[in-house]
Amino acid sequence: MHMSKLGRGLRLAARCVAGTAVISGLALSSAAAQTKVRWLHVEQNPLVVEYWKEVAQDFEKANPGTTIEMQFLENESFKAKLPTLLQSADAPHLFYSWAGGVMRAQVDAGAVKDITKEMSGEWMDGLNPSAAKAFNHKGKFWGAPERMTRIEFFYNKALFRKAGVDAGQIRTWNDFLKAVETIKKAGITPIAVGGGEKWPVHFYWVYLAIRQGGQAAFQEATSGKGDGFAGPTFVKAGQLFKQLADLEPFQPGWQGTMWPATLGAFGDGRAAMVLSFSGTTPVLQRRNSASGQGIPDEELGTFSFPVVEGGKGLPTDTMGGINGWLVGRNAPKEAVDFLRFLTRAENQRKMGARNLYIPIAKGADAAITSPLLKASAEGLAASTYHQNFYDQDLGPAVGRVVNDTTTDLAAGHLTPEQAARAIQDAWELER
Repeated sequence: MHMSKLGRGLRLAARCVAGTAVISGLALSSAAAQTKVRWLHVEQNPLVVEYWKEVAQDFEKANPGTTIEMQFLENESFKAKLPTLLQSADAPHLFYSWAGGVMRAQVDAGAVKDITKEMSGEWMDGLNPSAAKAFNHKGKFWGAPERMTRIEFFYNKALFRKAGVDAGQIRTWNDFLKAVETIKKAGITPIAVGGGEKWPVHFYWVYLAIRQGGQAAFQEATSGKGDGFAGPTFVKAGQLFKQLADLEPFQPGWQGTMWPATLGAFGDGRAAMVLSFSGTTPVLQRRNSASGQGIPDEELGTFSFPVVEGGKGLPTDTMGGINGWLVGRNAPKEAVDFLRFLTRAENQRKMGARNLYIPIAKGADAAITSPLLKASAEGLAASTYHQNFYDQDLGPAVGRVVNDTTTDLAAGHLTPEQAARAIQDAWELER
């Protein structure tokens, strides 16, 4: 009897041990099934981040076991730290991209995953073709676009009224220069610019090159024809930019002003204009203003970058970003699944309806209700040539030279010829 009880006890203990092992195995299996997608962004607009968090939560609910971990780096820190981060064990699975030459350099370095197969079919068919093309390199897709941006002038209507300037009459570069002079004579700083980060300064030189030479000039320069970026189109762009710089149109201390402070100066009414991004500017000028109120929507206006008399560029040529996400080389399949979810038409329409930026899913821009953003979206839809930022399109090394030289040109440290030659020398060195 005693041995029988002992036998039953041993069998019961064995079953318990086995049961515990099964439970432990299930726990380990469940833990193994958990996937964390590291998503690195540079977004400073809290409304955009809030929207992304909602999309991430929706994806997590539909995909139990997957967690989207959002990570943030400030714009310049992102550019500086990303190359090292991509080679580390903590490399992001999805990371922000302006496409262009920087993306191509990342692909060539082996830091990005080919997702051509996943993007084919329904996903690709639902995207703006020109936007999607920006994420193609060597005939393959390495990421997907999420938004498009247009660089345009934002202006303070109250300050324009005070100076007696009609923004609707600014069509040519000479019109613009006269408006700057008039605003300055009224005791108002004409333009806020972020020289501390340099890339906001390069907008002027690039847009002037676009207006002077059109798409053909850029294609010829990058294909090695003629004098390239040292040629007449780009020297002329520098000369026109110098005309503006010689008027001393920027806020005091502009060379050390970072981008958030630039938008804050504009939002505080300390400058009449800022050359900035469609979509984010109305929100960020408020957020970065001293009062937190900024310029009321009804007092905020926009106009396109003026044309150059005698230039070959068209008034409908635009500059801006085609922004989206690249997939890290070691990203799990869930990262690609989330990117597909983020860029699908339903979510793009939700984003468009919040007037956060211009979506790239076909038809999603119809959800935009903001008059300023809708006008910008219509301008992009009618664009005859949309040029990506030079500091992205030409690759990281050449891009730094573009930003440095155009800022030095604006500060009077370089001549237009010297600036153009420095950019061409950098381009030749990279080839």
